[in-house]
Amino acid sequence: MGREISDSRFSAEDFAAFRERLCTETDLLGRWFQEEGFSRTHGVGGFELEAWLVDERQRPAPINDAYLRRLDNPLVVPELARFNVELNGAPESLGGDALSRLHRSLEQIWQTCTAAAGEFDAGLVMIGILPTLEECQLTPEYMSALERYRALNEQVLLQRRGRALRLEIHGREQLKSLHRDVMLESAATSFQIHLQVGLSHAVRCFNAAHIASAPLVAVSANSPYLFGRDLWDETRIPLFEQAVEVGGYEAAAYGPTRRVTFGTGYARESLFELFVENREHYPPLLPACYSEPPERLSHLRLHNGTIWRWNRPLVGFDDDGTPHLRIEHRVVPGGPSVVDEIANAAFFFGLVSFLSRQQTPPELALPFGQARDNFYAAARDGLDAQVVWLGGRRLRLQRLLGERLLPMARRGLELLDLDPGDIDAYLEVIATRVHNACNGAAWQRAFVARHGRDMAALTAAYRQRQDSGTPVHEWTL
Repeated sequence: MGREISDSRFSAEDFAAFRERLCTETDLLGRWFQEEGFSRTHGVGGFELEAWLVDERQRPAPINDAYLRRLDNPLVVPELARFNVELNGAPESLGGDALSRLHRSLEQIWQTCTAAAGEFDAGLVMIGILPTLEECQLTPEYMSALERYRALNEQVLLQRRGRALRLEIHGREQLKSLHRDVMLESAATSFQIHLQVGLSHAVRCFNAAHIASAPLVAVSANSPYLFGRDLWDETRIPLFEQAVEVGGYEAAAYGPTRRVTFGTGYARESLFELFVENREHYPPLLPACYSEPPERLSHLRLHNGTIWRWNRPLVGFDDDGTPHLRIEHRVVPGGPSVVDEIANAAFFFGLVSFLSRQQTPPELALPFGQARDNFYAAARDGLDAQVVWLGGRRLRLQRLLGERLLPMARRGLELLDLDPGDIDAYLEVIATRVHNACNGAAWQRAFVARHGRDMAALTAAYRQRQDSGTPVHEWTL
């Protein structure tokens, strides 16, 4: 989805041509899997961070076109809404002081972007859902001026046969709304963690990422409010799933092939199964045709970018052009601070490393349906969620994290040969957050409980503490 297209209008011939190229590239990818034609490089981590531009009143500032021209940094790109941008970090090989290097990378680009925002009398905020966002700001006039977003909007509505998108979230409070465009998607911003994996280990890592999704979304939850309503701990999850609710073939919009999904099952033999599922179950949304050779997988990668699994398989290329496999873990929201984000990444890397190396695959002990149920329970109730863990025992997530998952993550990071000081520092952030039951969602709710539901005051206080660089469990009210 990150690649621009030349036109937002498509004909039947465009769809036919795109599908032909998608099939060709999928078959080619299948041969690469059979011939083990992927990079031997693995254990590489990276990130993408989506952020909000806000004005002096803490409201969304739709200025990303001028802002990005001023910034002139290829690592910072537009998002769907004119008040969102995406920051990209350089990947790091996961060994030694890689976590510190990722921290420095994010800190540096964050400071650069924040300084540039100040030139527009604006600020930059990393948070799952901006508390001051109003429903009236989610309209096409606030859409970034890129053809791919215009085309996405048109094609989603066409596939829905003009039916409005229905937003309905039942949490601590309830929210119901109808939207006739995809701008709801822009209300949900995330910290996407990337992990490059070797072919032989890819299935185990992909399945481990699914199992890790429930604890990751609970410990990092930072999106309790939408349009002033107190909903899920991580309201971003149901919001995004309903924002582009179109399904696969046979008009299966409410079936197992939703485009924003936890998935349809664990991977079995290889990640190629997911790309076959893409081809067989999801009609193209953006049938843009490129003149590049099939080996670039331009159409396969564009199509994959319009299927938003919470754990998404990616095909990329090393610097020498060799294809590689990555897992994009999409469950973590933006914020609350730089150190919190790197701690979340460390916890993810460690937990996946541990789970994927067990002699008996943990996916054999936790059915996929239960992993999925755990994920939605954790998104709704955060650290208070009751989940079923390996072996069938039901536990409160806060207890499970403290007693079992943090030690697993520590051992997983040790197996990656990461710096012991870094392991201690970043897992201590997670451990204290868990012990104090203070993630971003908990802090936001505690602030509102003390000061009232003034979303501008909440956002201003949040920004002030975010700018201090301290982890959320140290924030005062």
